[in-house]
Amino acid sequence: MKKKILIIGLAIAGMAVIAGLIWIGKDKYTRQHIAKISEPDTVIAESPVLLFGIPVDSFYTETGIVRRNQIPAQIMGEYNLPRGAMARLITLDRDEFDMRKIKAGNHFTVFLTRDSSSLLQYFVYEHSPVDFSIFDFTDSLRIIGFKKSIDPVEKRVCGRIETSLWNTIMDHDLNPMLALELSDIYAWTVDFFGIQPGDSFSVVYDELYVDTMSVGIGKIHAACFRQNGREYYAIPFVQDSVESYYDADGSSLRRTFLKAPLHFRRISSRFSHSRLHPILRIRRPHHGVDYAAPVGTPVFAIGDGKVLQAVYRGQAGRLVKIRHNSVYTSAYLHLSRFGKDIRPGAFVRQGQVIGYVGSTGLSTGPHLDFRVYKNGSAIDPLKMESPPVEPVKPGNWLAFDAVKEVTLNKLMPPREDTLLTFLTPVFDEMKYEGPEGETGNR
Repeated sequence: MKKKILIIGLAIAGMAVIAGLIWIGKDKYTRQHIAKISEPDTVIAESPVLLFGIPVDSFYTETGIVRRNQIPAQIMGEYNLPRGAMARLITLDRDEFDMRKIKAGNHFTVFLTRDSSSLLQYFVYEHSPVDFSIFDFTDSLRIIGFKKSIDPVEKRVCGRIETSLWNTIMDHDLNPMLALELSDIYAWTVDFFGIQPGDSFSVVYDELYVDTMSVGIGKIHAACFRQNGREYYAIPFVQDSVESYYDADGSSLRRTFLKAPLHFRRISSRFSHSRLHPILRIRRPHHGVDYAAPVGTPVFAIGDGKVLQAVYRGQAGRLVKIRHNSVYTSAYLHLSRFGKDIRPGAFVRQGQVIGYVGSTGLSTGPHLDFRVYKNGSAIDPLKMESPPVEPVKPGNWLAFDAVKEVTLNKLMPPREDTLLTFLTPVFDEMKYEGPEGETGNR
């Protein structure tokens, strides 16, 4: 009996010891936890607010706009300059800062000390939304050029055209450079002067931002242009270390000749064997296409070639004639002036500016009379077929197919978390029919 009581007593004592250890451990954890919570918060210093890389809180700042005929010395002379700074400004040479770069209407910012002297410490001149120069007066005078960070933002835009690509872009407050970039990509394949209501486009591109300001268009990642029921895809692909755009079949979008020698204008008169002349009031052939455009609009060579003529010739006015090969020659009439280095014998590249729209010679107003000759005979430039340059090489087809799949998927209706602008509903269903009839989502 005594033995049983002893065993029970030992058991109770053991349980008490275990309970005590648990309580001590718990109490220790609780005290440590409370101590941790009661410790004062660590003070984290806030990052200084920077403007052009300069801590704003340390200075008074003022902003302004350069007035007509102002130079930096005049602007900074309105503030309290450090001793000797004005003399340095006046004697600056062009290697340090070219005063000819100062333009009226550009912005500047001054940084002044926060004491009674309001001493000028920094003067920042903005050449553009990206480029700026800092005049640093804290140690004699240093002038340093900087560039702001440019951030690309991927965007997707789909739209139906009612009048022109340019008007569609502008009507929906998109960056006008998007229209120019698309026109460059499709310059050889899409007739922008033949756009009809209902033609449409879809494009995935990078828009470039400095802070919250759009400063241009970056890379076009994918595009599709629908004209007259036909689809023209633009797939970027690197071949022979050069990135160009190809269609879904691997043919280059580049052609031997551009579709038109200038951007975004209207056709005022077409190719005809019998046209009533607007001045002479007689019927005679008009073997060219007239593009109405303001004086000074750049005119491009439609292809590589050699300049045969760059002269002023009677009713044609100032003209340039280019031989592209043994078959084709092009002519550009009524120019206001010639492009740089355009003279007989000069070689030009496709897209090079060879002149500017004018109204010289026998002309009712500013326009370009554009003509093309095949084996010496005039042909309708709007009906000229231009062969593409080298397509994707057989050895690159596997790589091209992989890029094509990614590119066409980018043009598909995006997820909800993808930035998208739908100008109008366009591609309800995008499918690609392969060369042997197989189909699949694009």
